[in-house]
Amino acid sequence: MNKTPITPAIRLLKQNNINFTPHLYKYEEHGGAKLAAQTLGITAHQVIKTIVMHNENTEYFIVLMHGDKEVSLKKLAREISCKTIKLCHPNKVRNLTNYLVGGTSPFATKTPLKIYCEHTIKNLNELWINAGKRGFLIKIHFKDLQALLQPQLVTVAVDNKIE
Repeated sequence: MNKTPITPAIRLLKQNNINFTPHLYKYEEHGGAKLAAQTLGITAHQVIKTIVMHNENTEYFIVLMHGDKEVSLKKLAREISCKTIKLCHPNKVRNLTNYLVGGTSPFATKTPLKIYCEHTIKNLNELWINAGKRGFLIKIHFKDLQALLQPQLVTVAVDNKIE
């Protein structure tokens, strides 16, 4: 396929000697984790979404979630002691991370952001996560993601309402 893009995420992974396998696929608007999984021959559960959110104090953070699950905003607010949590507008995501929505990576964000990770992601030996460009995922071991990002584990997943 095409040559591996060199994104800030890829630079960071290489600088830290993290093993990963790049996977390019044809990006489609609103295709999401389900399309990526189908294209790569894996389950949507193995594809990890990078979701940028904020609380009532306009504190921004990232939530890593399985591709076949959604984040319960109420559960997350309780777990991290906030009143309200909202998704960030795509323009704000771009300003904070330097990545486009649909290509947002938790690695090497422009603004350092706290990272929360659904606790069941740790049960995956290998996972596929965005590497900073639409249509570009990397396969990585959870232990490497954990070592590099040091996410706080949370229990906030709910089943997708729309299939």
